[in-house]
Amino acid sequence: MSEHAEAFVCRRSAGEKHPVWDFLFTYYSFSPGKLMTWCPAMEEAQRATQDSLLSNIDMVTWEWPPLSDRIRREAAWIAQLCGNIVGRPARFACHGLHEWAMVYKQSAEQVRHNGYELRMEPGELAAFVESQNICCTHYDAFRFYTPDARPMNTFNPSFGTRLEMEQGGCLHANMDLYKWAYKLWPWIGSDLVADAFEVALFGRAMDMRASPYDLEALGFPPIHIETEEGRAEYRRCQQELAVKAEPVRRRLQVAAAWLASAA
Repeated sequence: MSEHAEAFVCRRSAGEKHPVWDFLFTYYSFSPGKLMTWCPAMEEAQRATQDSLLSNIDMVTWEWPPLSDRIRREAAWIAQLCGNIVGRPARFACHGLHEWAMVYKQSAEQVRHNGYELRMEPGELAAFVESQNICCTHYDAFRFYTPDARPMNTFNPSFGTRLEMEQGGCLHANMDLYKWAYKLWPWIGSDLVADAFEVALFGRAMDMRASPYDLEALGFPPIHIETEEGRAEYRRCQQELAVKAEPVRRRLQVAAAWLASAA
């Protein structure tokens, strides 16, 4: 974790960019400094104090900011989102097509990571996207589709439908555990944020390996979702990510529910 934060700081100082790892510090807004700062969870510290236990947490002096009504409401919403996802069947049929839909019918200048080659020519890429069943359930992925790609998506996720549509097979829903965790930092402590970051790290690498970008020279061999073998590989990775994410999501649900009702 710390090595990724430190590497990002070094790249930023040098004016350099990384098409895979920078996302974890640019799209996600938790600063590298906060990620590398450890603090205990408020609930654990209070429990240790109440039980008069001698532990590392007892010996740490940390003052949490007051819990505002806004943070309590956000914590309650995060707890509900986590509970909804845990109780909903996971879907493993999207095959990572969101990254392809984000470059569908774009010019070379419009492509986000235009310093890297696409693995298909534009016409071939468009034909492949058109041949697929695109079924993204995640609003923050869907909103970056190109205008021509949006009507091809089976679902129409919106900001207001997160509680109803997000599910545990979704790469972005699992990566977003990091976002929901750091929104409740420092009250939930750094350990849970760090574990959510590890889930996001795995998901980001998988995401870009399945993307249309050729990033093999950077150490990211492609998952060829344009083939049946590649789609099977993507589903295996997707299921592995879901397994990594579930215990973190359950812990976040409990922590968020505690914050929502904490005195």
